[in-house]
Amino acid sequence: MKPQLGEVVLGAMLGAVDEGIHAVDIHGCTIFYNAAAARIDGLGQEEVVDCHVLDVFPSLTPGTSTLLQVIRTGEPVTDQQQSFTNFKGRRVTTINTTLPLWVEGELVGALEISKDITRLEGMVERITSLQALVSSSPRGTRASSLARYTLNDLVGNTDSIRAVKERVQRICTTSSPVLIVGQTGTGKELVAQSLHSEGPRARAPFIAQNCAAVPETLLESTLMGTVRGAFTGARDAPGLFELADGGTLYLDELDSMPLNMQAKLLRVVEEGFISRLGEAKQRPVAVRLVASLGDEAQIMVEAGKLRQDLYYRLNVVTVTLPPLRQRRDDIPLLIDHFMHQHARRLQRSPLVVSAEVLAACLAYDWPGNVRELEHLVEGWLHLVEGKVECQHLPTWGRRQSSSECGRSDLRTVLAATERNLIENALAMHDHNVSQAAAYLGVPRQTLQYRLRVLRTKRREVGAQRPKTGG
Repeated sequence: MKPQLGEVVLGAMLGAVDEGIHAVDIHGCTIFYNAAAARIDGLGQEEVVDCHVLDVFPSLTPGTSTLLQVIRTGEPVTDQQQSFTNFKGRRVTTINTTLPLWVEGELVGALEISKDITRLEGMVERITSLQALVSSSPRGTRASSLARYTLNDLVGNTDSIRAVKERVQRICTTSSPVLIVGQTGTGKELVAQSLHSEGPRARAPFIAQNCAAVPETLLESTLMGTVRGAFTGARDAPGLFELADGGTLYLDELDSMPLNMQAKLLRVVEEGFISRLGEAKQRPVAVRLVASLGDEAQIMVEAGKLRQDLYYRLNVVTVTLPPLRQRRDDIPLLIDHFMHQHARRLQRSPLVVSAEVLAACLAYDWPGNVRELEHLVEGWLHLVEGKVECQHLPTWGRRQSSSECGRSDLRTVLAATERNLIENALAMHDHNVSQAAAYLGVPRQTLQYRLRVLRTKRREVGAQRPKTGG
């Protein structure tokens, strides 16, 4: 009998999707197996169709196979991790959603949709093993800590950066949790490592984990660890909390952590115990938790990305890092720091940066913050010979007006610096001149005078520009 058009269309659709689709009949024999499933499992479709699940995947059992489990119970299984070995010896780890197939009230089989996480699971295991190896070095040796940065690496002399350094120095000796808030590229991990390096935990492990880099299904096992039998293929393995015992655990992008996992994290912070995935036993951990957010915590709470109770527990001390555009006076210091740092690494001489380039850098808003500036300086060392000029800047730098990138005298650079400092101070204080003057450390009358001078210069520049149009 010729297949109906609907059957052809459905088969084509299931064959084209990226997820693995595997359907079996009531006896566990494969009746549909798409190309994506074959790719994930490392098999040919012809090697699976019409074969029993346990013949193709001998490491599974009637109790551990999600397909056979659904046939046995008639109940769906959602987002379950499964590790297995095919008959060729290849180990595969997937996340499966398995559904019962009913026809007129009779259970006739099961259909499984799977995503391949084999490489990701392997990466997480390798990272965890490496951290365990490092952490097992004898206590008292610097090799036992993964922290590379101290407060000396937090370059800057503006009031905002001095305030950050002073706060870190005051709290580094405590064990209270710390919340670091700052845009991407402002140096949140640098501050986290400084908290660790400057305190009594300096010779204990420092473990860092970006919460956005691990999928929800692996995050709990990554943090809490696993015991054999917790899921198919699970092994006895410590999580990051155990690896950081006695030291510091830094969780970056905390707002990307699922809310149910945040509840478990809160319990660990409050009680000081963890339970590995698949066990009831509680294990004590003495870990200082440092977490970071890319935006104000209250905004994250209101957006439903951060549990309010977790926020209250972590908000013992908050360190807020300013974006680079709010600390422009530090730009020359940062350029010099990164120039010498990367020049040593690349074994070449530091470059001279022209006043035009410096003026353009002072005028730029730096959406990528300090990280963007560091990468720019590193690029110069790879590509520039001699002096860094305007043509060595990205597009944003070459677009600067002639007043920024056309003259190389010191007066131009100082004027650009002054203008940016004043504009930034006014923006930070809603254009309140008195508050901006206090922030800049000058009398109100002085700031008013400098504003009049800047307005006059703007009018002069505007009058000198050629008029266009009719």
